[in-house]
Amino acid sequence: MTKILHIDDDIELGEMLCEYLRGEGFEAEHCANPINGLKMLADEQYQLVVLDVMMPQQSGLETLKQIRQKYNTPVLMLTARGDNIDRIVGLELGADDYVPKPCLPREIVARVRAILRRANDSSSAPKQALQLGPLEVQPAKRKVLLNGSEIELTSAEFNLLEVLASHAGQVVSKATLSEQGLGRPLERFDRSIDVHLSSLRNKLNLNNERLPLTLHTIRGQGYQLSLD
Repeated sequence: MTKILHIDDDIELGEMLCEYLRGEGFEAEHCANPINGLKMLADEQYQLVVLDVMMPQQSGLETLKQIRQKYNTPVLMLTARGDNIDRIVGLELGADDYVPKPCLPREIVARVRAILRRANDSSSAPKQALQLGPLEVQPAKRKVLLNGSEIELTSAEFNLLEVLASHAGQVVSKATLSEQGLGRPLERFDRSIDVHLSSLRNKLNLNNERLPLTLHTIRGQGYQLSLD
């Protein structure tokens, strides 16, 4: 059974959400203290973390930073509605997606399913590795190699790179990237794709002119990964 850890100082919300997740077939645990939540993550294997941003003991952003130093576990952030700064910073620190609060448990479950589906489902992925010059994307193993060295990516970053690599040389719209990479429709004013791909550029060193790979931003159309 898929195990989910919900870290949120709101005990009432945490218990309600975990009860809802259990009703949807997940094994869910709530932790009201982010420090203890990190210990739980070290002791148990969770498939996803739902993490609140605003907590008194330690912010969710600092907690996310510490998670990413050790784990690639998918993280869904809960942010204050209208707080775009927290959302962008969270994505930059490695969150896979976010949901603005207040929100319905059903919306959280839908995002959780989308993240897990893309992280676990390789049925639509090419059976063979995708090779673009020095870049190799291995969908079956969910590994990325650059010049033979493995590059650590978050689940969302890998998904988006896989979509771009499978359409190498073609312009892929943000709507397609959101549907196929994040598992959800593109929302108005959503910056998630842009932030994830900015992180990909840095991790793959695509700003290096010596590397024969380019991730182009095609204004008004989308993105294009091409081998120069």
